Amino acid sequence: MRAHPAARNPGAVNDVPRQPRYAIRVRGVLSERLLGAFPGLEARVEGGDTQLTGSLADQAALHGVLGRIEALGLDLIEVHLEDPATQQRGLGRRQREARS
Repeated sequence: MRAHPAARNPGAVNDVPRQPRYAIRVRGVLSERLLGAFPGLEARVEGGDTQLTGSLADQAALHGVLGRIEALGLDLIEVHLEDPATQQRGLGRRQREARS
């Protein structure tokens, strides 16, 4: 009988995989009504555009968000996966850029 992976590596139980965290930028400032189409994502206005950030379960969830953006006629500017190493330290994009 094979040992359970956690039995071979006791720390593995605490190493829960994190859901990927994305930053999605769309053109313009979204109204509260439009933001309602993106539950679970945080919104922040930067330079006249809206950045939606949050964890998505998988690529299918990301495609769902991108589909809603398209269906609402919003202009997609940027999508990027945030670096897991900086997520653990709680650093935001501007903090990461400042460290570079």
